[in-house]
Amino acid sequence: MDILSISGILLSVGALLVGNLLDGGDIGSLLNGPAFIIVLGGTLGATLLQYPPMTFVRSLEMSLWVFKPLKFNLEAQITQIVNWSLHARRKGLLGLENLIDREKDPFVKKGLQLLVDGNEADIIIDIMELDINIQENRDYQAARLFEAMGGYAPTVGILGAVMGLIHVMENLSDPGLLGKGIATAFVATIYGVASANLFFLPIANKLKAHIFASNQAKEMVVLGIAAIARNENPKNIELKLKSYLQKNKTK
Repeated sequence: MDILSISGILLSVGALLVGNLLDGGDIGSLLNGPAFIIVLGGTLGATLLQYPPMTFVRSLEMSLWVFKPLKFNLEAQITQIVNWSLHARRKGLLGLENLIDREKDPFVKKGLQLLVDGNEADIIIDIMELDINIQENRDYQAARLFEAMGGYAPTVGILGAVMGLIHVMENLSDPGLLGKGIATAFVATIYGVASANLFFLPIANKLKAHIFASNQAKEMVVLGIAAIARNENPKNIELKLKSYLQKNKTK
């Protein structure tokens, strides 16, 4: 569980509510059903119009990463790759064939299969990097969906405000309805700006960070397998791959 994500949501929402109370406001004044429907429905509708169904479904899957991020044990992966290298030196590349079925990660399994099949390092890199790029583009497109929602929400909030003011103008003769229309107008703006800057845009950026980390882990595997294909010294492979641990620490 990502504690920072939960803390960020609680802190941002809490700051708004507490600030409103300290200013003499009431929490109930921020609850407005029509404004919520206008902003959420309009934002979601515009986003669905922009993106294909597969991207929308992928974005829903990836949204879980915000609270339950992907885990990468790079140190264990490096140890495994070095063991593959030692195994290949003792028994040849065909000696790794029995290890393929033990792998649960389809990407790693594909790399091992390419290695056992005797492909050159450059061919392995080309094939596996193509997989990385395709998945990266797919995932970044899904992350940009939340970015798009962050762009639409404030505008839809303004539309809600205008609609509320129109309602006010239509009922100038009935003072009892003026307050309700004005409330919808201002609360819709708050919903649009707050949802964009406190939720949609931060979620998009967090997903991009996870995509980057996933790509780094995959690139490390590609580099290791290619090094085995070149018959590099296992110790040199280990030193080379440990650079990714330093990269990970700086993020």
